[in-house]
Amino acid sequence: MKEKEKIINIAVIAHVDAGKSTLVDALLAQSHVFRDNEQVVDCVMDSDAIERERGITIYSKNCSIMYKDYKINIVDTPGHADFSSEVERIMKTVDTVILLVDSSEGPMPQTRFVLNKSLEQGLNPILFINKIDKKDARIDEVVDEVYELFMDLEANDDQLDFPILYGIARQGIAVREPSDADEVVIGEGAGKIKKSPKGYGDLNIEPLLETIVNHVDPFPDKREEPLQLQICSLAYDDYIGRLGIGRITRGTLKEAQQVAVCKEDGTVSKNKINQVFVYRGLQRMPVAEAECGDIVVVSGISDISIGETICAPDHPEAMEMINIEEPTLSMNFMVNSSPFAGQSGKYVTSRHIRERLDKELEVNVGLVVEETDSTDSFKVSGRGELHLSILIENMRREGYELGVSKPEVIFKTGENGEKLEPVEEVVISVPDEYSGTVISKLNIRKGMMTQMMSEGNGYSRIEYLAPTRGLMGYRSEFINDTHGEGTMVRRFEGFEPYKGEIPQRVNGVAIAQEEGNCTPYAIFNIQERVQMFVEPGTHVYEGMIVGMNARNDDMVVNPCKAKRVSNMRAAGSDDTIKLTPPRVFSLEEALEFINDDELVEVTPDDIRLRKKYLNELERRRANR
Repeated sequence: MKEKEKIINIAVIAHVDAGKSTLVDALLAQSHVFRDNEQVVDCVMDSDAIERERGITIYSKNCSIMYKDYKINIVDTPGHADFSSEVERIMKTVDTVILLVDSSEGPMPQTRFVLNKSLEQGLNPILFINKIDKKDARIDEVVDEVYELFMDLEANDDQLDFPILYGIARQGIAVREPSDADEVVIGEGAGKIKKSPKGYGDLNIEPLLETIVNHVDPFPDKREEPLQLQICSLAYDDYIGRLGIGRITRGTLKEAQQVAVCKEDGTVSKNKINQVFVYRGLQRMPVAEAECGDIVVVSGISDISIGETICAPDHPEAMEMINIEEPTLSMNFMVNSSPFAGQSGKYVTSRHIRERLDKELEVNVGLVVEETDSTDSFKVSGRGELHLSILIENMRREGYELGVSKPEVIFKTGENGEKLEPVEEVVISVPDEYSGTVISKLNIRKGMMTQMMSEGNGYSRIEYLAPTRGLMGYRSEFINDTHGEGTMVRRFEGFEPYKGEIPQRVNGVAIAQEEGNCTPYAIFNIQERVQMFVEPGTHVYEGMIVGMNARNDDMVVNPCKAKRVSNMRAAGSDDTIKLTPPRVFSLEEALEFINDDELVEVTPDDIRLRKKYLNELERRRANR
């Protein structure tokens, strides 16, 4: 037999914005994956349109590089806890993880989450302290904090003996001691050096690659054993259909091979693999045969699902199913029933919505879809507001129209029959002068402070445990209270006993009285008492929410009222009307804003707020 290829699989894990995708850029750039004249975008792994717009990673993605005679498969993972199901399932396919920590922030809530998942799998991490060029870097303290985190998570002796590297991922630099990078002067203004993942002077990413090769043994040679491959994620190709992605734990896999698939319910089905692909750089390359240890993509099994095991037909041996944590938040997706339904969307019926949700379930394992009493509505549960809002955003871009209800937390029943609700760990960094406001708001929302300390430079770091119910709708308030200078990071902590009633939005809303186009004259008269959400010329309908009332009750207004023409009025007086700019909602802000009796109407070209019952008489009946 020919000598086995040396294969090491690694995942890059970290909190949001620690530099995971930037580090992967540097590894790819310095491994000559790209041609010299190739135009390469930043964060090349974030290929999805929403990922590019928001600057976050949503889906785990694979690539590979060659270093000496090793093939290193790299998995770039999301940092948001809402997409934790992406992280949980890829941990079984890797041999080690690179844990990135920001040199000034230190370990954040999501760092704890992703690290815990890797330690549970028995992986021995490599620590990479990133952004050591920051002015407020506190490298030694951060390393101590990481050691404390490992001890908190009950790491074993081997895991505690992790190698430490320091670096600046945006310049493609990794060093063994921070002093080795003293000569790197990032500079400011015109003198600032250009971001380049290709290294700086004679400093490059090689120390990290050396550490990976020395720290991890390549996958053992199990080519003689019967085939076993667990599917950890799915993809779809318009030409060849559904694709399963996973690591071959033993044996070899050939194209057109007959296999047995061990299903989730314990049954075994016979299938045939069509094509086998492996990763070369960012490309998926078809191969005739793949060896154990490699991450492969297989086509030909139309009903393959996450967690199922592909085996040799005469040795069907299932691996343990991948355990995904349960959802914490749910909302109802319903057919759009507004008077403007169908004006801009292609897919508007319940059948369309059901088919789209079924398609999403195939690849999004953190999602749960249930039927409701109504045939026009589906209860969709996920890991957080961001998890569900990304799905809604994708649907509206694809031409779907739907109505969405206020997100609700999922309650559980404890062992003694008590009611439990999800609780989140919240870490806030805020200027000292606003800390009092933030503390009082979180206390009202039934939060419990666990720690408060000064960060120096006029900022305080506050840590809370707060129920998810209380945090809904708080982000926009927090931004206003801290004048946009505070940062808030949340992470699901667990289920705790029910915390009691939490006050909802205190302001009522202004509701349109009739269908028509808004006029400047009407808006000018309404805006004294109402913060407007619409501008002149906006087409509204009866029951649509057009603003937020200064008081706590709802108010019906007519934003379409025209100015009566008379011979007493000057012709140009309308031009001098001064209108306050309306408040424009993003999808997340709209979902945070609405109350239980309201909906968000999502269409490809608009996001509108409306009452569940559009007619005023119907609303009164429902309130009784």
